[in-house]
Amino acid sequence: MKDRKEYITANLAEVEERIVAACAAAGRRREEVTLIVVTKTYPADDVRILSELGVRHVAENRDQDAAPKAAACSDLSLTWHFVGQLQTNKVRSVVGYAGVVQSIDRSRLVAALSKEAVRAGRELGCLLQVALDAGEGGRGERGGVAPEGVEELGDLVAEAPGLRLDGLMTVAPLAGEYAGRQQAAFERLMDLSTDLRRAHPAATMVSAGMSSDLEQAVAAGATHVRVGTAVLGVRPRLG
Repeated sequence: MKDRKEYITANLAEVEERIVAACAAAGRRREEVTLIVVTKTYPADDVRILSELGVRHVAENRDQDAAPKAAACSDLSLTWHFVGQLQTNKVRSVVGYAGVVQSIDRSRLVAALSKEAVRAGRELGCLLQVALDAGEGGRGERGGVAPEGVEELGDLVAEAPGLRLDGLMTVAPLAGEYAGRQQAAFERLMDLSTDLRRAHPAATMVSAGMSSDLEQAVAAGATHVRVGTAVLGVRPRLG
């Protein structure tokens, strides 16, 4: 465990240096960017190490992995972000531990989350997942709402009891006009964020960028970056 902590400590320091440098290059203050460490496939022990090292935001994409891990770490001062495609039959479980769901992409999911948040007496932060590879009115390969659907879905979240519209999230697309153009993709997300904030000024969160492209996300104006591999290492294969 000592070796594991040393490994994570060194990686976290390198990621921090990258964020600091990216902020400096973009003329931004370091405190404008929040690091979310993606802990999917890694054990609760790693989450504890991250907490000891000052990490306050962690992310998961599968409820079957996240729920027991969050329960095992319930004594820690952490905000859990759910970043994967979310099926409605998992909503009750996710509302039990997540502070933010970053993958809102359809009205049915909004209704299910609202119902469970009210039942649990919680306010749940919500990000709309924007699919920059989606055709008009469609969904992306990895989920997400098409840019044309952001305004309507944002209004729906903002009006839903128990939910709080925090902003937007995207994953750099592998297909379509933005494939291989991470900077352009993230700049498009920022434009959509500007549009959203005209109607919902508090929806200031922009979650974009991962281990390979966090610099481009920071340059575009992202407020949150989601980094897994660069901190915790190459993930073991899922069976």
